[in-house]
Amino acid sequence: MQLKKISLIMAILSGLSACGTTPNSTQPPTNAQSQLNPPQIVQDLDAAALYTKALEKDGAARIQLLYNAREAAITERNWQVLEQACSELESKASVDHVQNKLYIALARKELQKYESAHEILQSVAQKLKLPEHKAWHQYLTGSIYASQNLPKKALVHYFKSADIAQQNKLAIAGLDSEVWVALQQLSSYALERFDRGSVIQQGWVKLAKYHQVYLGSTVQLHQAMNNWQRRYKNHPGSFIIPTKVKSDIDLAPYQATKLAILLPQSGSSERLGAALKNGFLAAMDRSKISEIYFIDEMDSPELIERSLQKIQADFIIGPLLKSNVIKVKSSSYVANSPAIFLNEIDESEAQRVHSEHFYFALNPEHEVEQAMVHFLAKGYQKPMILAPDTPSGQRLIAHFNQQWQGFSDTHPEVGFYSNSEDMVKVITELLEVDGSKTRIKEVRNLFRSEVESETRSRRDLDAIYILGDAIETRLLKPYLDVNVSTFAERIPLYASSRSYSKQIDKTDKGDLEGLYFTELPWMLPDAINERNLRDTYSRLWPEQADIEQRLFAMAYDAVNLIPELKQLNKIPGKEFEGLTGALSIKEANQIHRKLIWAQYHKNRIRLVSLDERPPTPLFMQHAEQ
Repeated sequence: MQLKKISLIMAILSGLSACGTTPNSTQPPTNAQSQLNPPQIVQDLDAAALYTKALEKDGAARIQLLYNAREAAITERNWQVLEQACSELESKASVDHVQNKLYIALARKELQKYESAHEILQSVAQKLKLPEHKAWHQYLTGSIYASQNLPKKALVHYFKSADIAQQNKLAIAGLDSEVWVALQQLSSYALERFDRGSVIQQGWVKLAKYHQVYLGSTVQLHQAMNNWQRRYKNHPGSFIIPTKVKSDIDLAPYQATKLAILLPQSGSSERLGAALKNGFLAAMDRSKISEIYFIDEMDSPELIERSLQKIQADFIIGPLLKSNVIKVKSSSYVANSPAIFLNEIDESEAQRVHSEHFYFALNPEHEVEQAMVHFLAKGYQKPMILAPDTPSGQRLIAHFNQQWQGFSDTHPEVGFYSNSEDMVKVITELLEVDGSKTRIKEVRNLFRSEVESETRSRRDLDAIYILGDAIETRLLKPYLDVNVSTFAERIPLYASSRSYSKQIDKTDKGDLEGLYFTELPWMLPDAINERNLRDTYSRLWPEQADIEQRLFAMAYDAVNLIPELKQLNKIPGKEFEGLTGALSIKEANQIHRKLIWAQYHKNRIRLVSLDERPPTPLFMQHAEQ
């Protein structure tokens, strides 16, 4: 996919270069040309060598070699040399500086220097004269928005580029493919809102709507496509139909009938393995899998390999423990088989992930990101985050801060606590209640009569996010209620799924009124349609701990994901509604979870829908301002 995208970029830049105006004076004269290496030798040099040779020359020869280096850099996808060659050309008066700026913006975008690329595009926005430059400018701007997971904003610019291209009979290579990718990430509601504007735009949107409605129904989709082609003759989307749409139709799911599952069946994690096994067996009732084999992931690599070779399964799930994932990936059988590993990918492997290896983890970072998106959608400027002073708590706080800084100029307030006594100290310090109490004491010392007083907390905090477990949350909530000033508006409280425990909730909901939290649908009976499954589980395992219930749901989803994996991986925006949340596949084949929101309300738990509009990156906010 990436190689095809790059080749399309090369095509458009070649066309753009041909359209650019370069005065004759920039062409080396005959005597200067004779001083250069013969043309064949120049052609044999790569971009870096051409750039180095250009720096050794002067005048027209230098410019010509810089042009050669620029074109070679595009062909080789050497974005560093492309930027260097264009930067060197900027100092030459005879160069088309707008075109050159667009090349630099491209290079920086491909180097993931999105902020810098966007700034360049903003700087030349008022200098665009040629239709080619205008169309390319809109296309590049849209691709930067797309890189920030903002398909709606990307499409606004893509459609402008498409309209300019149609009006001026230009071919913007790469545009059609990226329009299609962005459209597939939109909901039916969002597509409906885009179904207006030019004929080009309406044609694209209707194509996406048909694709969304009839995907998986080959005959109906084929008929809808024929109708669309009759209505939108010569539309650029016509070139997508025989390739992209057909490939989606032909995404044959994995037809797994024999399943090998690696899970802990001995050692300290045996209890977790038992919970997973229950989930796998429960999922068998609805799957086409006829044979299932369990292997102890604690076995030696050699024993695991022999077991896999004997079983000859057509799909593998597991292991659960990260150290064992690393261990089994050395297996030749695993290396040649599709698999879902029940843990996250190792960072060192993210750039070279196996195309048929997927990673499914109950990753708390997903919840942190989801909460952050909601805070930004609500316009919160100063959230306060409370977490235990543990490696896990520190990691989640660091993750929130890192993500937050990409979208906001402000810095969250952070408080770490180590025990229940520490909680009071941390909260009073962060809310600055201790300063208020000191001032009250000073006033009382000035007067002998009784002074009525009320402590005041700081007023700039607009949300509080608790990353503690169920017991810690039940201790923190009353402290927060007491220490927030009665003169201030009530600060909304949020928590992660760690704050919720089915076992504790049965006997003690505490004073959690108003608290919002994210949770797996499986843990909240009203959130799933699998009533019979929930009833059966409660009857068979009424006393299971929260972690065991979550692992059951994870195993159940892992089996049911198998036939969905190919479409989830190839179709942007597609989700699978599972017991562990709305599941999609992100970069490096990682299965991402979007949990549901719930709230404690009148001593009960109710499901709520909270605003989760994708945030605009900070550098784009500054540009818009």
